[in-house]
Amino acid sequence: MPISSTWRAVAVTAALTLAGSSLAGASYGGHDADWVGTWATAVTHGDATGSTNNGLTNQSVRLNVRPTVGGHRIRVRLSNIYGEKAITVGAATVAKPNKATPELSDIDPGTLRTLTFNGASSTTIQKGAELLSDPVNLRLGTLDDLVISLYFPVNTGPTTFHGSSIQDNFVGVGNLVNDPGGANYPTTRRCCWFFLSGVDVKTDDSAGSIVVLGDSISDGTNSTPNANNRWPDQLAERLAAAAGDRPFPSVLNAGLAGSRLNHEGTEPSDNGAFPGFGEVGVNSLARLNEDVYAQTGVRTQITELGINDIWMSDDSADEIIAALRQVNAQTKERGIRSIVATITPFEGLGGTDSWTPAKEATRQAVNSYLRSSHEFDGVLDFDQVLRDPAAPSKLRADLDSGDHIHPNDAGYQAMAASVPLNLVR
Repeated sequence: MPISSTWRAVAVTAALTLAGSSLAGASYGGHDADWVGTWATAVTHGDATGSTNNGLTNQSVRLNVRPTVGGHRIRVRLSNIYGEKAITVGAATVAKPNKATPELSDIDPGTLRTLTFNGASSTTIQKGAELLSDPVNLRLGTLDDLVISLYFPVNTGPTTFHGSSIQDNFVGVGNLVNDPGGANYPTTRRCCWFFLSGVDVKTDDSAGSIVVLGDSISDGTNSTPNANNRWPDQLAERLAAAAGDRPFPSVLNAGLAGSRLNHEGTEPSDNGAFPGFGEVGVNSLARLNEDVYAQTGVRTQITELGINDIWMSDDSADEIIAALRQVNAQTKERGIRSIVATITPFEGLGGTDSWTPAKEATRQAVNSYLRSSHEFDGVLDFDQVLRDPAAPSKLRADLDSGDHIHPNDAGYQAMAASVPLNLVR
């Protein structure tokens, strides 16, 4: 794939930007350095109709995740931050998957651990609250898969969830958290991580965490399901491979499909192509406290946002730049390294007026500002990585998933490969 020259150009630009940063040695943001977030997701309110609005009643969910860094103890974060009432968690477990079977709902019974909360095996999560489990002894290796099972004995009401997991998760009737096999979980939901927002590990030597605050391009839309081919996943793989036996930072993916800097998820697009959904979440500035600053051990934030403000809402370059500058200012004020990504091409996206020459001019103006700005601690030029040299307003055909806005697996790989590791570790 002939993009090595692009990677080198991006690496040089980012390295020079970092060299001038006063935050190159930023602290962990005040968290215990032995604990670090190893997996996270952005959560939102359930949709206006359907199962995420109706909630879960006398049902168990089995949720598959892939943490990035390993450790010898783990704890799980559950979230009811967008719930409409207190919810009861009747039982909860964590385990590693059973790799001897092809079923993603099967767990290794030898690794099964009961999750407790202040010593109790059941708990209540208050409306608008999060809950951290007690630590459990379970050794987790680098990029080891993990399975969390939760039982909800009474109706939860609208769920707090992530709506684009691109990962098979499972739902069954009754308390199934200890079932080693998945036969009693007949419903497969590729959409959803329910009530789960993070996993932390305790390590002997932590390198902190990187949080990606992004939209569907970070969320991995159109990547291969169950394959962990989102670009943040592939960045984690690069960091792990380069580290050898040394500690490396985890990558926490707070990408949220449809997310906009200046608009609510329920707000329809100006051109009528997007009706608005609860699962798209709140505006990105309102996401910072939950999706970035609350993470354990965060040292670096990568902001990949703005494309939806252009094609959905026809925001001006000034409006988008102002929001990105505000994200940057708040992040750096907390001692976190702040890196921004350029906005990638989208000519050919379906829908009336989804792409116009005027919107392309907006994208180019924002990118020109980002490339010339010295406010951020680094700039990842994803536009340069993905654009067609012969038609810069379009994605390269071999990196396009087919909808002309989201990359395919190779495109996500190219994005991850373009990130200079010295900028983020």
